[in-house]
Amino acid sequence: MGNPVFAALYDRMVAANERAGLDDRRAELLAGATGSTLELGAGTGLNLRHYPDAVTDLVLAEPDRHMARRLRARVAQAGRQAEVVDAPAERLPFEDARFDTAVVTLVLCTVQDPARALDEIARVLKPGGRLLFLEHVRTPDEPRLGRWQDRLERPWGWVAGGCHPNRDTIAALEASPLTVESVDRGEMPKAPPLVKPLVAGAAVRDSS
Repeated sequence: MGNPVFAALYDRMVAANERAGLDDRRAELLAGATGSTLELGAGTGLNLRHYPDAVTDLVLAEPDRHMARRLRARVAQAGRQAEVVDAPAERLPFEDARFDTAVVTLVLCTVQDPARALDEIARVLKPGGRLLFLEHVRTPDEPRLGRWQDRLERPWGWVAGGCHPNRDTIAALEASPLTVESVDRGEMPKAPPLVKPLVAGAAVRDSS
C-alpha cells in the first residue's frame, strides 16, 4: 500500500517550508523528546537528525511502504540506531505503556481515524509520558478560511497524500485520554492559506 509518486516527491515538496522555518520548529519540538520514543508517520525521516541524546530508544512507525523504504535508507545513511516498523497509527503493534515519548509531525491530518490513533498513542505511552505534536489545523478564528478548508478538503487530499486541511486537532486531543499540556499557535512557513494554521505543543498521559 501507499503512493510511490508522493513518497518520491515529498522531500522536494516540503523543501521550501523546511528552509523557511519548519525545520527549526521540528528541532524545537523534538528537543523535548526523552527515553524510549515512538514517532508515528515518520515519512521519509525528516525528524531523524533532530532527536537529542536523551532519546535512548527510537522506533519509527510508517504505514506507507514507499515512504518506509526511503525512511530506512535515511536511517542507514544517518548511522543512527532506530527501528522502522510498518504500522498505522490506529493499530500499533506495541505493548501497553512502552514509551516515554510519542511524536507526530504533520501526521494527524492524514490518519484515517484520529480518535483511534490518539487512543493508541495513549495506550502505548507510560503513565506521565508525553505526546509532542506539530500539526497544521483548521483555522480557529477565520471563518472564511475555514469554509474554504471544508470545500477543498477532498481535492486537497487527492494531491497531498490524503491530507485533511480542516481537522480540529486540539479538540481531538482534548477529547482523547491525553491531557493537553501546552499549545503554541503559529503559521506554517511558505504554505498556502489552506494549511497555514499551525499548532505545536505537548499532551500527557495521566500518571495514575
